[in-house]
Amino acid sequence: MKEKILHILCLFLGAVCHPLWMPTYGILFFCAALNVYVMPLPQAYWLIASIGTFALTAGIPLSLIIIRLVSGRITTIQIRNPQERTPIYMYTIVCYGFWCYFLSGILHAPLPLILIAIGATIALAGVLVINRNWKISAHLTGMGGLIGGICAYCFCNALPMPTLLISGLLVLALFLMYSRLYTDEHTPLQVVCGLLYGMIVTCLPALIYSLFAHA
Repeated sequence: MKEKILHILCLFLGAVCHPLWMPTYGILFFCAALNVYVMPLPQAYWLIASIGTFALTAGIPLSLIIIRLVSGRITTIQIRNPQERTPIYMYTIVCYGFWCYFLSGILHAPLPLILIAIGATIALAGVLVINRNWKISAHLTGMGGLIGGICAYCFCNALPMPTLLISGLLVLALFLMYSRLYTDEHTPLQVVCGLLYGMIVTCLPALIYSLFAHA
């Protein structure tokens, strides 16, 4: 009974921390940071930013997964087969490209935020390449991207580092690692590399820009 409950909790954590949701979580943080430290944002801006981000990075890719699942092109919703993942990743990368344009051309978001989105797009493309030969954890890559993006944004804009939030996300990442190992989705190396890879690649474009801008 305990094992069944633990298995359900691990599946629930994997669903809540699915990489499709990470950009939406991130954009909500960025809007909150802008609202508190830069200027009050209209509710319409929050709404457009969150709905647009969710649609482009989660809603549209998820619709493709459901369509391919119903049509029998993928065998499970988890898409464990690397060959089945390739078209999903490619389609999602295109959606991320439109998301970057949405942030810059429609929302006129700050440049560091756009660069973080570009970093997340690059990280996703890297996962596609890596997964051809080795199953790096996309869940931990997404979580690492969220953590790295928050740190990079605060650093680039000289904002106070939200240590409590980052600490909480790191603890959540540890639980997520355990859940991916418990459900036998990954090895320890795959989840650790996923977290570090997501953190580094997502924040790198914004950090490079910040260093050169203040040089």
